[in-house]
Amino acid sequence: MEARCPEDLLSLALAYVDNAYAPYSGYKVVAVLRDEYGRAYVGVNVENSSYGLTVCAERVALFNAITGGSRRFKELLVYSKGPNPPVPCGACLQSLSEFDDGSLRIYVAKANGVCDSLTLSSLLPRPFRL
Repeated sequence: MEARCPEDLLSLALAYVDNAYAPYSGYKVVAVLRDEYGRAYVGVNVENSSYGLTVCAERVALFNAITGGSRRFKELLVYSKGPNPPVPCGACLQSLSEFDDGSLRIYVAKANGVCDSLTLSSLLPRPFRL
């Protein structure tokens, strides 16, 4: 479902996207995760020549939030300058699901400032649980 991107999250994404380290793919991604108190945590993708060590922006934002003491999240905005909107991968969705109470809204930003508005459960309907 298309929706207007949350302007404050999109502004942060635009400010940080060039900090991504993507020398191999050239596909710079930024994620901004808002917690239940309105605090925003930013992450960018960090590639590595050993591709398996690459870390997605969504997990970097999540790890920054966890480091900051947050555990409950309301919104995640993901943005890239590339032609294709960056939908979170399975590893990121599984990581986020650890902290989702069913209300996490994911915004996938398009170049025109419009977002696809999704839920984590629509992207990962059956997360792994212990």
